[in-house]
Amino acid sequence: MENRTEADPIITRVALPGDVPAMLACDTYAHIHACRGDTVRAAAGKGQCLLALHAGQVVGYVLLHHEFFEHGFVPLVVVSPAQQRRGVALRLLATAAAACRTEKLFTSTNQSNLAAQRLFASAGFVRSGQIDHLDEGDPELVYVKWCR
Repeated sequence: MENRTEADPIITRVALPGDVPAMLACDTYAHIHACRGDTVRAAAGKGQCLLALHAGQVVGYVLLHHEFFEHGFVPLVVVSPAQQRRGVALRLLATAAAACRTEKLFTSTNQSNLAAQRLFASAGFVRSGQIDHLDEGDPELVYVKWCR
């Protein structure tokens, strides 16, 4: 699956295992936390990762699986710092919604992450609930978007 428009130089597609090093290179969290690489490698190996390319370079990625109560779930959206606030995350979420095999697509973020909350609202997600005690004092907010 490749997704792009004439006016938009961002290309999105399913990530391949060989894309993982470039994906992790644009992920500042992965530079410090090696476990992120394990997660991304596993997702890419299962075809559960979509990436965004600009001028041939990986500028972001999103993980998508369908094991959240048998619904689609985006556990991670990453955009390289140099490409943030340029619509890359919105494109990745739109690509994930298009690839979602279920009627509903869920995602979540901490209550303290206001930027992610604004992103999800802009991408058409609505607040669905809250999970307490994952990060003490910072509840996880759950969002949903209907895909079909």
